[in-house]
Amino acid sequence: MSLDYDREFILDHYRNPRNYEVLEQPDGHSEGVNPVCGDRVALDIRVENGRITRIGFQGRGCTISQASASILTEVVENQTVEEVAMLTQEAFLDTLGIPISPARSNCAFLALNVLHACLKTIAQDPSPKTAKEAN
Repeated sequence: MSLDYDREFILDHYRNPRNYEVLEQPDGHSEGVNPVCGDRVALDIRVENGRITRIGFQGRGCTISQASASILTEVVENQTVEEVAMLTQEAFLDTLGIPISPARSNCAFLALNVLHACLKTIAQDPSPKTAKEAN
């Protein structure tokens, strides 16, 4: 893909976020803040038979943090918890498709870090849990 297309992809997810919602009765909830810039992301997930069946996010912040959260929700929905737990920052960066400077990496990976924290709470106890300040 061309860099212009990739930038439009990011901007589209920022302007029209996918899965921007709070889920009622999630199996897991987690929140995180980037302490450097104040970006915030909260994720809710539902898991059935070891698979993420619904995911929603809310947040505020820069284009990169919010578009990354939107893209992440599309990438992980319907994947197994094990597959999502193994999703690395490098693999997610490839999905974003644009170069991310070291200064913006905290923004790009905020939602992924929040999601991994949420999965850990579910793995410890399958009843609904909340993980706060995952970053």
